[in-house]
Amino acid sequence: MDKKQYLEEIDRVIKEGKFKDDWDSLSQFKIPDWYRSAKFGIFIHWGVYSVPAFGSEWYSRNMYIQESKEYKYHIQTYGNHKEFGYKDFIPMFKAEKFNADEWAQLFEAAGAKYVMPVAEHHDGFQMYRSQLSKFNAYEMGPKRDVLGELGDAFKKRGLELCASSHRVEHWFFMGHGKEFDSDIKEPLVCGDFYWPAMAEPDHQDLFSPDPSQEFLEDWLLRTCEIVDRYRPKVVYFDWWIHHSAVKPYLKKFAAYYYNRAEELGIDVAINYKHDAFMFGTAVVDIERGQFADQKPYFWQTDTAVAKNSWCYTENNNYKTAKEIICDLVDIVSKNGNLLLNVGPKSDGTIPKEDKEILLEIGEWLKVNGEAIYNSKVWRIAGEGPTTIEEGQFTDGKTKVFTFKDIRFTVNGSYIYATVLSYPKNGRIEIKSLAEKNASKLPHFHGIIKDVSVLGFEEQVDWERTEEALIINTNNVQSEKPVVFRILVD
Repeated sequence: MDKKQYLEEIDRVIKEGKFKDDWDSLSQFKIPDWYRSAKFGIFIHWGVYSVPAFGSEWYSRNMYIQESKEYKYHIQTYGNHKEFGYKDFIPMFKAEKFNADEWAQLFEAAGAKYVMPVAEHHDGFQMYRSQLSKFNAYEMGPKRDVLGELGDAFKKRGLELCASSHRVEHWFFMGHGKEFDSDIKEPLVCGDFYWPAMAEPDHQDLFSPDPSQEFLEDWLLRTCEIVDRYRPKVVYFDWWIHHSAVKPYLKKFAAYYYNRAEELGIDVAINYKHDAFMFGTAVVDIERGQFADQKPYFWQTDTAVAKNSWCYTENNNYKTAKEIICDLVDIVSKNGNLLLNVGPKSDGTIPKEDKEILLEIGEWLKVNGEAIYNSKVWRIAGEGPTTIEEGQFTDGKTKVFTFKDIRFTVNGSYIYATVLSYPKNGRIEIKSLAEKNASKLPHFHGIIKDVSVLGFEEQVDWERTEEALIINTNNVQSEKPVVFRILVD
């Protein structure tokens, strides 16, 4: 690739396009309707780190931190780092059982509408065909264009291909390997697997020292290459892009991506964390967490089926399907989407536990999807005693919901009330739908014409009093959330 020529092409597209590389121009961004309506997507962390399958997807960094559990495990299992480094896992990453069509079939059955494979993680191994480095899955390891194959398979099933880039953290990710006699040593040049392996800041959020111009231009080219070759509908960035030195390149990428999308006639979006983007120029993402309250803006949670790792490890601590469904319902009621991660094994198979969770979610969505897909927020997100801890990295604790915890969405002529934990006696009181409330303006003062329950053949007994909409059922029993469809006039 002629890098200079590609950089000039990026500048040309920005100069001639609607979007310029400044916040004023990028604020013209509009969230795609398809994205708002989709509600549920799949994230995929799969790469060279799936071979050791130990600790987490940060194995490539942690194995070079002396005295860490990964460092000790590596020596015990593979030998010293000088003779067997992270690069030596690449030939072991064969993906011999990888079948993109099988993955697509599973994700469709799970009820997902978009899928976000990690195109490049912090380790620097590209899961796609690239002209910028030979360290990619098309030329090494599986010797397959993983992102391309998945894109083709998803298209057949109406799933939107998205892609994530965690490349920017590679600036420091392999740097600890220079602190002792390992296989990471100078000279390292652009395009090398370990390059640049700079020293890691004492705190990874520090804005100093700055990544170099050479590294940032390489980052921009890699990210634009993904856009031009694969046309992802959403591009997701991990946290370190909020670094001050990255901002000019981030604006360039956004302008280029949005302009290319305009040329192609497709609707796209960017996910970001913290304040990497000016609010309103892309979509806010909350990692492993949620908002406590409904938001007036559209947002997304990204989390995983496992509590301990994004990638496959041999001892993953899995959530239950019910936990994830409750989170999905809560997130959608607050104007968000859920992006749920799975971690395939290095041979390309998706673990049994991941499959079972996805299929359970899919079965629930087949019955209750009308309360989720294409839905909009109601006047309030919900009611009930259980509070949601707000912020990132709060999903490690299992939430215990009660029959009083109810979430609301609207779709067409219906208000949907989802009871997160259904009582055995079948009695539900929805206070937000009371006939009136003397102390304040009621949430709803319209006419309820009918109440039905999704997934059960039962005539629902209901009445609306001044205190609540009271629902009684005789045969409704479920371990998972139960949805009531309320027809209003």
